[in-house]
Amino acid sequence: MRNKESLRALQLRLVTRLEAAQHVGASVSWLAVKTGNFHALIPLAQAGEIFTAQNITPVPYAAHWFLGVVNSRGVLYGVVDLAAFVLPKTKYRPSDASRLVSFNADFEINCALRVDALAGLRGLDSFIKTEAPKATAPEYFGKCLQDANGTVWQEIDLYKLSVCPHFLNIGV
Repeated sequence: MRNKESLRALQLRLVTRLEAAQHVGASVSWLAVKTGNFHALIPLAQAGEIFTAQNITPVPYAAHWFLGVVNSRGVLYGVVDLAAFVLPKTKYRPSDASRLVSFNADFEINCALRVDALAGLRGLDSFIKTEAPKATAPEYFGKCLQDANGTVWQEIDLYKLSVCPHFLNIGV
């Protein structure tokens, strides 16, 4: 008898949670990263592992934004400097505390983005203003979001980036 009551209570809790989730809607959340003076939001569902940017082996005859390859737990990743790729004319010095954020394994592209710092997780409630991407923005740019401090964050769609011809062509 007691097990039936526990099961009913569990079912009731699940039904209540499902109804609440339908009314609230899907919550979008991002991994916030900083690189140079660029602030980016990477959708959590599109991000993979985060690891330190050490022992990157350079690749000859590669674009300036392609830093090389790195081995993480037996998997080779191509490393792209996010700031150098997105803002090619900006000069900056990479941080010594750089991190690599890999793409979700479902994309079947072994790539990681080098960023200067992780700025935590963000939800839509972290921002006060949202703008659609400009008509001249790259196809992998999503919304621009502004936080209460006035910082503008650019959403980066990693899937669209992973199929962008410029991104896939690492040769000089």
